[in-house]
Amino acid sequence: MRNNDNHASNADDVIQFVTVVIGGQLFGLPISQVHDVFVPERVTRVPLAAPQVAGVLNLRGRIVTAIDMRKLLHLPDRDEGAQVMAVGIEQKGESYGLVIDTVGEVLRLSSSSQEPNPSNLDKRWAEISGGVHRLDGKLMIILDVARLFSAMVEQPKVAA
Repeated sequence: MRNNDNHASNADDVIQFVTVVIGGQLFGLPISQVHDVFVPERVTRVPLAAPQVAGVLNLRGRIVTAIDMRKLLHLPDRDEGAQVMAVGIEQKGESYGLVIDTVGEVLRLSSSSQEPNPSNLDKRWAEISGGVHRLDGKLMIILDVARLFSAMVEQPKVAA
């Protein structure tokens, strides 16, 4: 019975991440939070929405709020006509599409290899990061979905 307990704790020690690239930086989203990966088609702008809200779209009959991750992360805009992808998530019963540059692979990483945010990580990025993993010379920043939405709510609104 002890061996089964060890096996269970080893299995729990591995977290799967969907990797995405935004502005050349590698990010990871826990796979448990990802519902869809899709190419956003017609995005309808929403008047007076926050700058990071690209608009809304219809995804298989559901209205999804599209969040432009480049704007949220304070990165330069994409080149005109550049192909984008989106990762579908849910937060507090609402559906969102995080608009990103590309989706990578699914990585299985040990939670013990996760490190805290580096002290030199941009404060705005650190607010939405749940830590980092070092991968073959690359730094994968873990996106914490709850923190991401908390940061969006706390961003200053433009007065009407």
